[in-house]
Amino acid sequence: MQARELLRAATPPAWVASAAANWPLLLVDHANCEKKAASTALALMFAYPEDRALSLAMARLAREELRHFEQVQKLMRELEVPAARLAPGRYAGRLRARLAGHDPLRKRDLLLAGALIEARSCERFEALAPVLREPLAGFYAALAEAERRHALLYLQLAEAAAPGEAASGALHARLDELARFEAKLIVEPDPQFRFHSGVPPAAGV
Repeated sequence: MQARELLRAATPPAWVASAAANWPLLLVDHANCEKKAASTALALMFAYPEDRALSLAMARLAREELRHFEQVQKLMRELEVPAARLAPGRYAGRLRARLAGHDPLRKRDLLLAGALIEARSCERFEALAPVLREPLAGFYAALAEAERRHALLYLQLAEAAAPGEAASGALHARLDELARFEAKLIVEPDPQFRFHSGVPPAAGV
């Protein structure tokens, strides 16, 4: 399965064009995304310590996400892009607000949301690589494969967390429901440009 198969809408060309034009801001927010991804993995380890397979997978994932953060920081130094504090975009918060509030459904939904976020990252890296100059083009092309692995890992963990739902098809029905909401966040106008934002303001008018 390809990561993009989890998604219900492609990134609009207007976002890709905006990202190519605003690549320094893209890099700054990308660094933030890598930190958040590591933080999410650690949070799942603390939330579900009894799940040894999940904890081990998240420990490995957190280390990889932090390595990606270090690589983004290195690129920022090489390209003379200053670090900056950015207000968070709407994407992750609104997606998480759609998740179940209590376990065991909460655990399932957190893992499905992780799959969608990583799948979107993969899809955006694939869209960005052909329109950016080196060294960003090669870097993002390489990261796309990592994000694909992460998306499928989260999906496998969700299936393991809810085997009955996976067998009955209910898990993938829930994934489809969340994916359709995620797609709305991607194709609708967004007041901020971020790595996971929707259509940029000028294009959304």
